[in-house]
Amino acid sequence: MSIVASTEPRIRDVKVTSDTIIAHLVDGRVISVPLAWSWRLSEATPAQRAHFRLIGDGQGVHWPDVDEDISVEGMLHGVPAHRPLRPVHLAGRPKEGHPEPPNKRLEQPQKARRSTAKR
Repeated sequence: MSIVASTEPRIRDVKVTSDTIIAHLVDGRVISVPLAWSWRLSEATPAQRAHFRLIGDGQGVHWPDVDEDISVEGMLHGVPAHRPLRPVHLAGRPKEGHPEPPNKRLEQPQKARRSTAKR
């Protein structure tokens, strides 16, 4: 008789500090990545960061308040989440501390149109 133990890393618990995402694995390891790897979590409140659920048997973590998912494999292999480019209709002045990418074309303001109706 043989017993097969899972060698796949699984998360048991997670803690998010002001600068780090820390995952405690089922096998006793503790791994961490910079909070900046998740722009959604880095902009979230402490209460939003504390509200999470494990995905599956611990293959990842989901934060429903900020719609963020992080896998244990992503943490182990160093895969940060990249901020998506903002659509042109949302373009404008960037948030402080979050500069626009250098190749981002900003929407130009439209000129006011004069009414052709007679008064």
